[in-house]
Amino acid sequence: MAAGTAASRVAGLVRNVMLVAAVGSIGVVADSFDVANKIPNVMFAILAGGALNAVLVPQIVKAYREHNTQERLDKLLTVAGVGILALTTLLTAGSSLVILLYTKDWTADQLALGTLFAFWCIPQLFFYGLYALLGQVLNARGQFGPYMWAPVMNNIVSIIGFGIFLVAFGSAPTQGLGLQGWDMPRTLLLAGTATLGIAAQALVLIIPLWRSGFRWHFRLGVRGIGLRSAGTVAAWTFAAVLLEQVGILYLTQVASSAPKLAEDLTVAGPAAYTQALMIYLLPHSLVTVSIATALFTGLSRAAAAGETERVRGDLSLGVRTVGVFTVFATVALTVLATPVTALLVPSTGELGVAAIAPVLIALSLGLVPLGAMVLMKWVYFAYEDGRSVFLITVPSTVALVVGLFAAVQWLPPSTWVIAAGGSYALSNWVTVLLRTSGLRKKLGGLDSVRILTLHVRAGVAAAISGAAAWGVYRLVGGNDVLAWDGPRILTVLNALWVTALCGGVMLLLYLALLKLFRVRELDTLARPLLRKLGR
Repeated sequence: MAAGTAASRVAGLVRNVMLVAAVGSIGVVADSFDVANKIPNVMFAILAGGALNAVLVPQIVKAYREHNTQERLDKLLTVAGVGILALTTLLTAGSSLVILLYTKDWTADQLALGTLFAFWCIPQLFFYGLYALLGQVLNARGQFGPYMWAPVMNNIVSIIGFGIFLVAFGSAPTQGLGLQGWDMPRTLLLAGTATLGIAAQALVLIIPLWRSGFRWHFRLGVRGIGLRSAGTVAAWTFAAVLLEQVGILYLTQVASSAPKLAEDLTVAGPAAYTQALMIYLLPHSLVTVSIATALFTGLSRAAAAGETERVRGDLSLGVRTVGVFTVFATVALTVLATPVTALLVPSTGELGVAAIAPVLIALSLGLVPLGAMVLMKWVYFAYEDGRSVFLITVPSTVALVVGLFAAVQWLPPSTWVIAAGGSYALSNWVTVLLRTSGLRKKLGGLDSVRILTLHVRAGVAAAISGAAAWGVYRLVGGNDVLAWDGPRILTVLNALWVTALCGGVMLLLYLALLKLFRVRELDTLARPLLRKLGR
């Protein structure tokens, strides 16, 4: 699973480099496309967090224990598929209203471009839903790999499409694209490529399902598939995710207004925030998502069987194993934010890196709680407890909104997107602390001593190794060694060797200190990789 995720992320980085080359990471066009392309992701997050994860996964697991498995699965998938298609159609028809909702202080011309982008991007929602539906059936059947490998197809399609765009229209200037010269063919090729990639990602899952012998028959009906008992948890969870997205909505509005109010189009806006978020989520995607997905089916079975001790043990193992990685990643992204950004988004240029790197540092402060809170949330789902998820989301969203509001009131617009990253990190810490308290009561304890001890040991090891990496970085010249005035390829190569040198020093010292501190979870994290290499 991690290998599939890694492959998709590597291909995704190539895709992102080409996208940034086409429209930039700052400027009017980049921000317009970013907001429009983000809308289907936001809507899918609401669906996935509500109906799909909270309801569908437990019901699919239950369906495989019933005598009428095929009928239950057919009905579950059909009802969910029809619902997602209806919602997608409605949102696509209302593209202009959706764009108005997510933006602030945009001109009429920028709103028109954003609406057109949204019209072609929002249909991604249906294919995101189809991808989730087919992927969860594969997971329930024990076929975890295809779900993680499918995004590679999206990236391949996008790389081809964005490559055609660059050949036909050239690359964006480093100071960002304005509306002058932007036309309909550019819009259709850019947005159409993004949507076609998501469609390919979903449809490719039909192949492993078909080969495994599974057939999905269109069958309407909700009787006998367990949705009535799941209705309450779905409602609470949907409300929780909807509340989360209210916070994201406010964040997007603040970010979208920052460049104009700062009277500087090179200031970080929505596109720069998205680039920072992409880098920030790489460690989370590679490790946390893989572990959580693998654990969730077992957690659902253990919770349904009343095996509380097993649930507690699996959760502890997951949080500790993920912590070994996320603690290191937090310090690494903080110390090496500039060269890492220059390496992973090489087409953005010096101005883009200067806008993205500080946002990445702010976001990185929330990486450790992100890993733990995702695993904890899925335990609530396993117990079909949506009410607790919602109640915890309230103070979490308040923390995000209050942090952003304070930034808008007291900080200059040029720093608003950095403050958005910090507010997001703060909301993660609020969430993980409250979920820890809730699950301690629900499970009769959380193995807290071992979890806390692991994070303290890993934190000390990461701090020491991070200080060493920072010393090496300053020794070789710091940001000046990136040579922004030279050819772009020279900047990328400099970012590569600087990141490899400093990151290598940090990693080796971190691993040595973990061994010295007798952190056993390192072996758990490394064992699958070592087994693969041994073969």
